[in-house]
Amino acid sequence: MPEDTANQFGIYLRDRRTRLDPASFGFVGGRRRTPGLRREEVAARANISPTWYTWLEQGRGGAPSADVLDRIAKGLMLTEPEREHLYMLGLGRPPEVRYQPADGVSPRLQRVLDAMPLSPAIIKTATWDVVGWNRAAAALLTDYSRLPREERNILRLMFSSKRMRDKREDWESVARFVVGAFRADVARAGASRSAEATALVDDLRRTSPEFETLWQDNDVVAHGEGVKCIHHPDAGSLDLEFSSFAVEGRPDLGMIVYNPATSADAERLRTLIEARTA
Repeated sequence: MPEDTANQFGIYLRDRRTRLDPASFGFVGGRRRTPGLRREEVAARANISPTWYTWLEQGRGGAPSADVLDRIAKGLMLTEPEREHLYMLGLGRPPEVRYQPADGVSPRLQRVLDAMPLSPAIIKTATWDVVGWNRAAAALLTDYSRLPREERNILRLMFSSKRMRDKREDWESVARFVVGAFRADVARAGASRSAEATALVDDLRRTSPEFETLWQDNDVVAHGEGVKCIHHPDAGSLDLEFSSFAVEGRPDLGMIVYNPATSADAERLRTLIEARTA
């Protein structure tokens, strides 16, 4: 670790340590000359040598391993962004992604979705379960509230719903793209071997010959932006531009926003949404 980086690393450790309340960790008794935990107390919580921890704070402890960084992060009660910053200082790279299955979205994220009344938008997990949507998405794509939780999965709908097939102008091309993007997403989020991803893939391979063929192709694509044509039984054909966004601090979540490609598409979409919400 370069000397200047080691010094920054030590300063960061020291700053985080002095912000902790000793009483909340059961460390009581005696007057403390400085705020926060003592170095030996952090070392004990991280299960490392007090001497080595002292050296780390002094910028002369050498480069710690990822395991040690995780133990120090736990000992200092670091948040996920703070843990990532610790890795960047200590190893020059972010930590490996920790996959965390999501059951839903926060009220704040839901308000973000609701603030786009004429743009269908969803939030999906790394395994492509839809956990958040707005009224526009319910009107144009799928009313996920009417589906059992276990069926709110984009891949399941793509390969098991005739209605979803009928909505796509070129279903085979879209399905190939979806499978490739799904493979990339679960790998990026560290979810490739999770129980959720394994169960989903095994089930689809067993029940859908089309999915089995596409999965065996091992294609990987980026799900960034593009244009989709959707056939709606009431609104007709609509061309929609879509953009994908990561949710900061949540590598397991992604947002997809659809916007009408033309003014005519926008008018048809507006009429559909207003008719549904009237």
